[in-house]
Amino acid sequence: MDATIAGQVALRNEPVQARSTARLAALMDAAAAVVDEIGYERLTTAMVAERAGASIGTVYRYFPDRIAVLQALGARNLERALSRVADEAANSDHDDWASALNASLEILIEAFRTEPGFRSLRVGDVIDLRPAPNEIPFKSAVAGALLDSLVVRFDVPDNDEVRFAFETAIEVSDALAARAFARNPDGDESFLEAGGHIVASLLEPHFGSPAKG
Repeated sequence: MDATIAGQVALRNEPVQARSTARLAALMDAAAAVVDEIGYERLTTAMVAERAGASIGTVYRYFPDRIAVLQALGARNLERALSRVADEAANSDHDDWASALNASLEILIEAFRTEPGFRSLRVGDVIDLRPAPNEIPFKSAVAGALLDSLVVRFDVPDNDEVRFAFETAIEVSDALAARAFARNPDGDESFLEAGGHIVASLLEPHFGSPAKG
């Protein structure tokens, strides 16, 4: 994950390397499990402590408040998402940009199904903080990284108009995925398919039809 993005997540009195400790991982996993059950809006630090089998003081050693817990969890989701979609976009099995993009988006959709808390929190942009703590939304970071991979791999166009269209496509895909999983833990296929069609319609004018190479 980009160091600038990581540095904007508010952990209290804890060096960056300590994020990999078993205790912090346990707190993050506990928070994700609670969010998965009741949504991010109702999460409290006391719930995190109880689920992790830790004292409330242990939670506050790492996080100043519940918002910091959610920011850190969103950042972890972002880091995992960026790594997975980048690997998928670079997969040599994909012959064109559409195949690589669809497979990469499927990675994100699978996170809705299998990553605890992702269905509610996603990559953290749903936390509406004012003023915004990050220069760019985390979904924009995902869109930018994915487009960068497609530009390198398939030599698709790269300019401001394309980047806006691509980010718009990712926003639409994310919104429809969120709707697909709002009441169905497996995802409502009609919304997921609609998302795929809309993404293609937004990008084909810039990238060309995959059928044409």
